Amino acid sequence: QVHLVESGGGLVQAGGSLRLSCVASRRTFNDLAMGWFRQAPGKERDFVASINWSGATDYTDSVKGRFTISRDSTKNTLYLQMNSLKPEDTAVYYCAAGRFAYRSGRREADFGSWGQGTQVTVSS
Repeated sequence: QVHLVESGGGLVQAGGSLRLSCVASRRTFNDLAMGWFRQAPGKERDFVASINWSGATDYTDSVKGRFTISRDSTKNTLYLQMNSLKPEDTAVYYCAAGRFAYRSGRREADFGSWGQGTQVTVSS
């Protein structure tokens, strides 16, 4: 288990930017995939982006070209840079750490540790 703490959410106008951060309690990037999910009101939690142990990234189609996932191993911190935000990006965003070493995926079941979430609200 990894303890994860997100920050950086807030209220922004459409077209604006936010950067989410997620600090991990221990080194995880060497062998675990890290990901961001989001949950809009009344909807299921959905995959947004991930980065694996080798630095390979994956994005859901709706955020490609707008969001960038990255990490700083020296700070045990995962980031999600969100540009050109749209009202439909409004959701609670969760950071997650992979359940097993050297395994990645887009399902919630692929991730075993979760942060508490941070609210992102995009106004039109």
